[in-house]
Amino acid sequence: MPRSLARAASALAPFLLVFAAGLALLSTSRLGLSLWHAGAVAAVDGWAPVLLQGVRVDIATMCMVLGVAAALYLLLPAGLRARRPVHALFAGWLTLALVVPLTLELATPAFMHEYGLRPNRVFVEYLLYPQEIASTLGKGHAVSSLLTLALGVAAALLGYRLLRRRLARGGDFNSGWPLRVGLAVLVVAGSAMGIRSTLGHRPMNPALLAFSSDATVNTLPLNSFYSVAFSIRDLLRDDPGARVYDTTTPDAAVAAYMHARTGASVAASASTPVLVDHAPAYTGRPRNLVIVLEESLGAQFVGSLGGLPLTPNYDRLAARGWAFERLYATGTRSVRGIEAVISGYTPTPSQATVKRPRAQGHFFTLASVLARHGYDTTFYYGGESHFDNMRGFLLSNGFSRIVDRKDYSAPAFVGSWGVSDEDLFDHAHAEFTRLQAAGTPFLGFVFTSSNHDPFEFPDGRIRLHDTRKATRNNAAKYADYALGRFMDQALASSYADDTVFLIVADHDSRAFGRTLVPVDNFHIPGLILAPGLAPRRDERLVSQIDLGPTLLSLVGIDDPTPMIGADLTRPAGPGRALMQYDQNFAYMTDDAMVVLQPAQAPIAFVRGADGALQPQAGAPPGLVREATMHALWGTLAYEHGWHTLPEPARGDARPVTALTAARAP
Repeated sequence: MPRSLARAASALAPFLLVFAAGLALLSTSRLGLSLWHAGAVAAVDGWAPVLLQGVRVDIATMCMVLGVAAALYLLLPAGLRARRPVHALFAGWLTLALVVPLTLELATPAFMHEYGLRPNRVFVEYLLYPQEIASTLGKGHAVSSLLTLALGVAAALLGYRLLRRRLARGGDFNSGWPLRVGLAVLVVAGSAMGIRSTLGHRPMNPALLAFSSDATVNTLPLNSFYSVAFSIRDLLRDDPGARVYDTTTPDAAVAAYMHARTGASVAASASTPVLVDHAPAYTGRPRNLVIVLEESLGAQFVGSLGGLPLTPNYDRLAARGWAFERLYATGTRSVRGIEAVISGYTPTPSQATVKRPRAQGHFFTLASVLARHGYDTTFYYGGESHFDNMRGFLLSNGFSRIVDRKDYSAPAFVGSWGVSDEDLFDHAHAEFTRLQAAGTPFLGFVFTSSNHDPFEFPDGRIRLHDTRKATRNNAAKYADYALGRFMDQALASSYADDTVFLIVADHDSRAFGRTLVPVDNFHIPGLILAPGLAPRRDERLVSQIDLGPTLLSLVGIDDPTPMIGADLTRPAGPGRALMQYDQNFAYMTDDAMVVLQPAQAPIAFVRGADGALQPQAGAPPGLVREATMHALWGTLAYEHGWHTLPEPARGDARPVTALTAARAP
């Protein structure tokens, strides 16, 4: 029996070899990433938690990919186990168990450089668009991509060859089935314990491993395979949304809180949304609305907001318009900016609603209310509008037309993400001029893309800020050039006197996780230009969700909507900003901020004399309640269908012909 046991156990040598190699690989990668962020790790006394907890995660990962395969291998009859196809199958599996984690670790530095985190849900979502990603990697990250590919292929070929030979040598043991079954049970049980990694009520997960106020440091104990696998699991399972922060507050209590806070005319119920009245600041004939959503243009690139001197055109426009000095994005992805600006929707830890099933119809957007007033509602984009389901979401929720890459007959420049911003704006300007001449009111939602990695734009347009052309700074400067060119045309056009313009970023770029929520990387530019609107620099704290109600007020639409944001045309006290950074939610006021995390107590920050946010020992209960209610609202509004417009009563909708006649010259 001891000899049979030893022979059976020795058959697991290839699995144990891969297990040890995997631990060494993942630990080495973690050490390298930690040394890259050594200052941040040392600042939170994090070396021991990062490296020791990291081994725990790596053990769980290797148990995850090897445990069941090892048990199955033990249970195979000797004759079947000795066959070459079986050797090839298990050698292939063992090779993947090493090469996939290796490839993800090689991809981690570039992703972390952009997002400040290990590959996560954002990484997974990008994989759904191989054409765009392949073009981006090929043009902007060719060297690192080729190196990753070469190392991955070399590791796969070498690993497969060695492992297949080792399996062929060790697969001839013929122990009795009771011994093999018993050993297989031990392997499965040990793997299950390794994956769970705790005897506590909850198994190990990223939230339980978080130990600091630095989001980047909190991801270092993970490995990228574990992070991606956890993200995929979250995408496939029943999504709890913001309930990861609070499971005790009844849905009705959240609805009552928001009803009272907004002064809504209708309280949310199982079948009725909260409806907030909008008494518009402008009461004349409804105006056109043009929204320019600028890709990745954070405040760090805007001269008038204290950033790099890359936006002379935005800065001069800000001097003649209503410029927001302290405007904050709700997230770090374009779809977050879309849902906030065009829908006034609060952020959640779930996918953006642009991609979620219950938002593909009867979900409120500015287009859904303006369409009832006879507006032409069109989305103008230079790339493929199917990306991130923008096309499906917008067409299902009030937009009547989509203009994207295929609709530009002879663009002057085409890059990886579509036609240049100049081509985009030229097309939109021609459309706006045509609609104005026809007397048709319009909502034009224009989304730029030139300021996107790999940063491609036409030659000869700008004086380069950086020596190398294809850089983030140069692309931001080109985006500003194209914006200025368009706005000069628009403000001199036939539709200028009938149009409200909003220029705003969707999000910042390179949102580093130096804190649980890197607030500085949520600061974005935003300004409104409208007929008769006096120039002002607005220093109130503003969120993207406040822009929708404000635009309706300036356009002259008084319909109740489910948007809970503030109409900024009205005098208001201290503002607030809502920010979602991966699984963390921040609620910031002028004086303080509360950060909600899954399975963690809320963390409070107070603003010091120097303006910086400093951790506070205890979170004020009132502010925590305020943050929790706002965090929960988006999830509940989505689940209960509260973020919608009720069907108009018969005879309420205004026909297009009536408005067309009213606006005819």
